[in-house]
Amino acid sequence: MSDAAVQIRQVYKIFGPNPKSMVKHVKNGISKQDLMDLHGHVLGLKNVNIDVRTKEIQVIMGLSGSGKSTLIRHINRLIDPTSGEILINGQNILNMTKAELRTFRRFSISMVFQKFSLLPHRTVAANVAYGMEIQKLEKRTVSERCQKWIDRVGLTGFESYYPAQLSGGMQQRVGLARALATDADILLMDEPFSALDPLIRTDMQDVLLSLQSELHKTIIFITHDLDEALRIGDDIAILRDGSLVQKGSPQNIILNPLNNYVAAFTKDINRGRVLYIESVMDDGIANDAIKIQHDTVIDDALQVLIQNNTTYANVVKNRNIIGQVSLNNLIASLSRPKVSGDSPV
Repeated sequence: MSDAAVQIRQVYKIFGPNPKSMVKHVKNGISKQDLMDLHGHVLGLKNVNIDVRTKEIQVIMGLSGSGKSTLIRHINRLIDPTSGEILINGQNILNMTKAELRTFRRFSISMVFQKFSLLPHRTVAANVAYGMEIQKLEKRTVSERCQKWIDRVGLTGFESYYPAQLSGGMQQRVGLARALATDADILLMDEPFSALDPLIRTDMQDVLLSLQSELHKTIIFITHDLDEALRIGDDIAILRDGSLVQKGSPQNIILNPLNNYVAAFTKDINRGRVLYIESVMDDGIANDAIKIQHDTVIDDALQVLIQNNTTYANVVKNRNIIGQVSLNNLIASLSRPKVSGDSPV
């Protein structure tokens, strides 16, 4: 049985007057530009296959026009695919009736938008309560949950304020509280922090990670920022022109970019501050070597080796030695890998 909460299967999305007739052209390899020039249709997604594991944060990233926001809107059927399947906990949501879809949106999935999408005539408390009112929960339950999530996102004391009275970061906290208050298992986040100033953005990432460490939601998070993706993602999927280019752990994306397009995203990353020694270790055990935790970043591990005047260390996870690292392979991991095929961004 799959451990995926969301399964995206062979999804194509084509915009235009007769999209279904265009699928054959896309499958035969027509380019996005030729589809537009020759047939007057726009390619949104091309044969996208992604499994999102339960209780993890799946980041989907790409440049503007890559299809990432189009894709996330398929998961709650704000958009239907031209062909393909979207499975949620094994159920194909494309087969849902209108009544089933309404129930699914009310109870199983929530969304946080880039532009906050708060109701301007409602207070903070009333905005947070909105989803629960749609669920027709009892007033006492709504009130209790509302206050709980207002407190958790750091807005205690602002319950009676209106969105126009809040900063951008505070408005997004309201949006996050509103999404969490419905108690949905799946949370969709479409570039939720991209409109915020850098410091506020980092603060909101901290809030999200803190909540996730407790709640363990299945989160699909859209961003164009690799730093953000590396910081919050358990897994990263990179799109280009509607196609999935590469999918894997943040560590693997940095260490093994499949082409120059992916490498261009990672070229300015400080590898020493984001790569863990577990990702670059070798098999075996170094005799009489010091021990370093598996999730130590390379810069810190180098300092430990230098301070201990040694060139080897054993890598430890849950008190067990799982491999070894050397000074040489730590230094080598700081250089960017060579890739071939495809042009840079």
